[in-house]
Amino acid sequence: MKIEDGIIAVISQALTDLYAVGASEMPEIKLEKTKPIFEGDFTFVVFPVVRSSKKSPEETANDIGNYVLQHTTKVSSFNVIKGFLNLVVNSAEWIQSTTAFDTFVGKNLAAKNQKVMVEYSSPNTNKPLHLGHIRNNLLGYSLAQLLIKAGYDVVMANLINDRGIHICKSMLAWQRFGQGETPQSSGMKGDHLVGKYYVVFENKIREQTSPEIEKALQGQWSSADANIQKRYEDTLNKLQAAKEDKQISKLQDDIKELVRNQAELMQACQAMLRDWEAGNEEVLSLWNTMNSWVYEGFESTYSRLGVKFDQYYYESNTYKLGKDIVQEGLQKGVFFQKEDGSVWIDLSSDGLDEKLVQRGDGTSVYITQDMGTADLKANQFGLNKSIYVVGNEQDYHFKVLFLIMQKMGRSYAEGMYHASYGMVDLPSGKMKSREGTVVDADDLLEEMYQTAKSKTEELGKTEGMDDAELHNLYHRLSLAALKFFILKVDPKKRMLFNPQESIDFQGDTGPFVMYTYTRIRSILRQAESWTRPMEAAPSDMVLSSGEVQVIKLLNEYEVTIENAAREYNPAAICQYALDLAKAYNRLYNEVSILKETNEVIKKFRLELAESTATCIKSTLSILGIEVVERM
Repeated sequence: MKIEDGIIAVISQALTDLYAVGASEMPEIKLEKTKPIFEGDFTFVVFPVVRSSKKSPEETANDIGNYVLQHTTKVSSFNVIKGFLNLVVNSAEWIQSTTAFDTFVGKNLAAKNQKVMVEYSSPNTNKPLHLGHIRNNLLGYSLAQLLIKAGYDVVMANLINDRGIHICKSMLAWQRFGQGETPQSSGMKGDHLVGKYYVVFENKIREQTSPEIEKALQGQWSSADANIQKRYEDTLNKLQAAKEDKQISKLQDDIKELVRNQAELMQACQAMLRDWEAGNEEVLSLWNTMNSWVYEGFESTYSRLGVKFDQYYYESNTYKLGKDIVQEGLQKGVFFQKEDGSVWIDLSSDGLDEKLVQRGDGTSVYITQDMGTADLKANQFGLNKSIYVVGNEQDYHFKVLFLIMQKMGRSYAEGMYHASYGMVDLPSGKMKSREGTVVDADDLLEEMYQTAKSKTEELGKTEGMDDAELHNLYHRLSLAALKFFILKVDPKKRMLFNPQESIDFQGDTGPFVMYTYTRIRSILRQAESWTRPMEAAPSDMVLSSGEVQVIKLLNEYEVTIENAAREYNPAAICQYALDLAKAYNRLYNEVSILKETNEVIKKFRLELAESTATCIKSTLSILGIEVVERM
């Protein structure tokens, strides 16, 4: 039993004995960490029980404090600040608690008996992974590891966006301008080669449409398609009447997209998509060839990044299931069809608007395949929770998807959750895929490796290591820097990533936490005669403030994981790892360990060091960070 559990039990009995609070009336009793400005370890807020005590908050707190002192040795003293009862834990309890650390530190919490799928990565097969994908992958993988540690049965899934108009852009550009180039002939990774032709397509269509877009914005453009012409004229009229910059920009973009979609290259791309869905053998052969290049490239990047998946889904399979749901929705009256054959859902009563679920030509859109995938996942695994790790630019999309599945009567819809996160910027600004200005994931990983190497060599921390050990050190340090820097930011916040700042052995970084771990392992290696378990430390042993702080943090391990898992927030794990590393470094500078002459005290401190190292290693593993034993 943890210290706070025993104190909670005594407080519960106090409410019964002092105020005759019965089981049915018993409030939930929680202990909070005492604020640093007050003396104490745990604080009990008494305001919820004053109705039963019929006394002031201060009197109630004093009553309960005195009862606790009389009925348990876990608490040595207390003080009252208004309605806050601050309890000071007996040093003997902290000492005794160290013997129990091995029963929970580093291990998974009790099984929740709930099946959870975490879907992340979800790349498009028209371009390589970039910095934005890195944040997605790191968040998804660490969230999955966090939920596993918290006792959930987790499936890590990757939905590959391997079909759609964006895929056809790369295919058509390669077909027209590639001259048979392959990964082998070019020496490029397959995903990089396909991404090159996505940029080629955008450059070519920009060349085709720039003059026409300028004319259209000035009201001098016409389309042979009467429906398109009417949409253009309606949009132009709105643009000419618009006053606000945001509205003007949106309407200008609408006109640009209308012109782009009528260009010969885009028309050919849309025809290729229709041929793909119709099963055209030539198009499918090209699609299979280029996708195989991309998948090989993706797997190489995933391996280097240290993420993995239990289950893969492909939109080329699930979009058909989505089309079946569209037909089901039409029969149920959830969807409606417009004159051009397109299928929509009206969500205006839910505060949203109309949403397209299938085009007039019968081709699917993103949400079509997402509906099909949702059904497939739920039927395959019987999920209690389905978590989508996707950037916040898709917030609206997932609101629509979840509403649709609720209206379709899917029982699993209540368990669908969008783990939204902010975009990643660099000191140089925002990335743009169409312009080819993204930061390539492979390039960034290599830059991080080289930075870790140079920083480590500057500090002279490589003595006695062979080439293989040095490579492993640089690799793990670079990933520790990258992962920690990205994951320590609240997922919902937009972030600025600076590779140089991420590798700092003194800052709030992964390398700093990892260095603390290796420092502890070095101490334990030097204590050659020490073996576990330790001898029982005397209950009257005086603990330093540093020792108490480390012990308190170790006792917070389980609750930190529970809270972080409930909030889907790996950043809380980063903060905990930082707090523990900083606390141990203060302790290291405060007391002697290897030179301690009292063998019992020395073994106690070694035990504490071992538990701290185990805890740091466990928390870093949640973040997908592998430690090194020396550096």
